[in-house]
Amino acid sequence: MNRGHLKLFSGSAHPALASEIAEFLGVSMGQARLFRFPDTEVSFQIDENIRGTDVFVVQPTCAPVDQSLIELCVMIDAFRRSSARRITAVIPYYGYARQDRKDKPRVPISAKLVANLLSAAGTNRVLTMDLHKAQIQGFFDIPVDHLFAAPVIINYCEGLRHPNLTIVSPDAGGAERARAYAKRLDAELAIIDKRRTDDGTAEVMNVIGDVRGRTCIIQDDIVDTAGTIVKAALALKENGAERVLACAVHGVLSGPAMERLEAAPIDQVIITNTIPLSDERARCCKKIKQLSVARLLGQAIRSIHEETSVSSLFV
Repeated sequence: MNRGHLKLFSGSAHPALASEIAEFLGVSMGQARLFRFPDTEVSFQIDENIRGTDVFVVQPTCAPVDQSLIELCVMIDAFRRSSARRITAVIPYYGYARQDRKDKPRVPISAKLVANLLSAAGTNRVLTMDLHKAQIQGFFDIPVDHLFAAPVIINYCEGLRHPNLTIVSPDAGGAERARAYAKRLDAELAIIDKRRTDDGTAEVMNVIGDVRGRTCIIQDDIVDTAGTIVKAALALKENGAERVLACAVHGVLSGPAMERLEAAPIDQVIITNTIPLSDERARCCKKIKQLSVARLLGQAIRSIHEETSVSSLFV
């Protein structure tokens, strides 16, 4: 099917990433105006003809999460009403992904609600990266292309050439992901088992696996307040680890995260640019190394546009 010309647009959440993707694809950013009224309502107008085109909208739903999400929905509605042939929401970081089930009585499943909002706005397809839980794809009744930043992070870690490497999952839930990294890096695997004391006053971090004298890389999908990663690093050091690094796809880095990471016994924190990192925040913690996923997203966008295999990017 002829999808028309490829058009790439960006919201206000991460224009730098969208520009990188556009440069890789060799296309110009779409012409549009996005502004806010004094009461913070968002307004969006497309300044070029997009009738019959294949539109890709780059907008991670990162902080301010609600603002980024509504902005994305407003943009998608504008493209739909302007007769775009297909609209793909490129969401490098999917906000609300951690609210993916009812783990307490009388709570929403917000990740599903967000999927409903995007579909109702007129999204035809979603391109996202490292969902907190892969089954979130099932919340959509439209195609979802789920990318992984592993090739980018693993390529960087290989270049570090650290000896005696062990990949560490900070909890049992992330063991499968950590095992995949360990296999690709030909490294050992360790898991942190978190348990509360009998009286519930403290959290005990038990290390499953031998880390003595080894270089440990703590692997997670999200670094938010950094509490889990810092506690894991302390436990690894107490168990004789020689060097500790950490890597995660999404650097949310909210609240006291920067201060915690700077003070922690961690040599380097590797994240990707699915979420923007301001220069001011980067200066707060010199340990952070941000890798770009623009090329990976650009390759996926090209594959979607040309109707070729996206999964072949990970073979």
